Amino acid sequence: MINIKKFDNIFFYRPFVDFRKGIYGLCSVVQEEMELNPFENYIFIFTNSKRNKIKALYWDNTGFAMWMKYLEEDKYIWPHHLEDDVLQVNIRKLEQLLVGINPWQIPHKTKKYSYI
Repeated sequence: MINIKKFDNIFFYRPFVDFRKGIYGLCSVVQEEMELNPFENYIFIFTNSKRNKIKALYWDNTGFAMWMKYLEEDKYIWPHHLEDDVLQVNIRKLEQLLVGINPWQIPHKTKKYSYI
């Protein structure tokens, strides 16, 4: 697995992507749909319509690299309920997604008391 901490930004593309697309097809999505530069020190994360696969695309200063993870029996929890097509996320959200934790769940609100 790659060291995701080395990237300056992590971007999720919320709409589903045709997974027949290879590196250059996903680069086209990054440039035309996400309106971002695929040559930056960013990692781009995509999913398919069944949400059982994700692809990651990044430039490593020598060429493009792409990896894919396939879930045998489960689905990735994808932010389909959000409006923005391009989501900039932190490392923690990506790590949560990869291990099956819902990164979009809103945590409990903190409460502050002044007396008992």
